[in-house]
Amino acid sequence: MLENEKGSYEGNARFYHNLMFYFYAMPFVLADDGISYTDIPETELDGKKYKGVKISYGDGVGDSPKDEYMLYFDPATNQMTWLAYTVTFNKDEKNDNWKFIKYDKWQEVNGLMLPEKMTWYNVENNLPTSERSDLRFSKVTATETVLDNKIFERPKGAVVVPK
Repeated sequence: MLENEKGSYEGNARFYHNLMFYFYAMPFVLADDGISYTDIPETELDGKKYKGVKISYGDGVGDSPKDEYMLYFDPATNQMTWLAYTVTFNKDEKNDNWKFIKYDKWQEVNGLMLPEKMTWYNVENNLPTSERSDLRFSKVTATETVLDNKIFERPKGAVVVPK
């Protein structure tokens, strides 16, 4: 983390540093060692039935091994439409409080299907009820250009945030 003024950042950099990328890159980021995949029963969300897969992690995998995800796919296209997830960062037990994101619209970017619109939902009884907020992604690029490793070096004065 590199702060412009020491002590000015009050968030949790370890938690937030990769959070949006993880949601944006679903389901492609779910290929790590230690992940378990389980088929779940067909589920009705927003008036439509979806096939699903539950994702869980082995002990010690990643920063939040107790997190769980449920990916819901349109049965006609097999494209992910919904993501349910729990948050357990810095906790030792599982959480039964599910949150939901709807992947409203996808876009093709250099041969990849990536989200164009993601909508977070209010939740009651662990089911999505109404739209809360959304994010739209425009001017998205994907390239085969290999970037110089120097781009990823830690900036001078930056610190590694501990777990």
